[in-house]
Amino acid sequence: MARFCSLFSSSSGNCTYIGTSGANILVDVGVSAKRTEEALAGIGVEPADIDAIFITHEHSDHISGARVFASRYNIKVYATPGTLREMEKCGALNEKNIYEPVNPAGTEVNGFFVKPFATSHDAAQSCGYAVTTPDSKRLAVCTDLGVVTDTVMNAIYGSELVLLESNHDVNMLLNGGYPYPLKRRILSEVGHLSNDVCARTAVKLVDGGTTRLVLGHLSHENNIPDLARQTAKNALGEAGMNENADYLLEVAGGETPEVIAF
Repeated sequence: MARFCSLFSSSSGNCTYIGTSGANILVDVGVSAKRTEEALAGIGVEPADIDAIFITHEHSDHISGARVFASRYNIKVYATPGTLREMEKCGALNEKNIYEPVNPAGTEVNGFFVKPFATSHDAAQSCGYAVTTPDSKRLAVCTDLGVVTDTVMNAIYGSELVLLESNHDVNMLLNGGYPYPLKRRILSEVGHLSNDVCARTAVKLVDGGTTRLVLGHLSHENNIPDLARQTAKNALGEAGMNENADYLLEVAGGETPEVIAF
């Protein structure tokens, strides 16, 4: 049985746990090592049992705890070459860490098969990850992207579970207090997915067999969990898809992360 838990998911920090009875990985460590340890303890996982860390990109909310956590438990870090270079430059990796580029064709770690896919974001070489667990369950981590390209959709389509970005409500963002350049960046094709784009993507995913949707990377300033959830649910309902029958829908980023077993 596979286990999934979005330990942290917001612009303040991101970390996703994926595991089985004998293997465990993290995608991103964007909070301190201490907070990561505490979150893992909360779901009954020993930090020393993490087999690998996969980094999506070098922004601080995805890497801030990676160097310390990985070196403390001697965990190998994988990322795209461009991301690794940026992490080296900013000191997020050093000689105490073990790291190597993720294989574009997929990397095998203790029964997990983890394949990166390119995402459109204002980072050096950002990616998401499509993961096949040792018991052949398929899932994907797909956040921090300004547009869902064919590459992205092909990578995540058919996954049983998808962590999908639902960053902002467009009206809240436009009418909020962010400076105009930041608003433009978020709304651009190298920014973040809105609730509406997330909802349209969710319809395609459920149509392709996805049964678990987890909405992630919500903005504290430009979104509300209930609004993100309702936007996705409305789009799915209009497509004739019913919650708890055709799919299960959750929002990541709460104070008590939920472990999903599937």
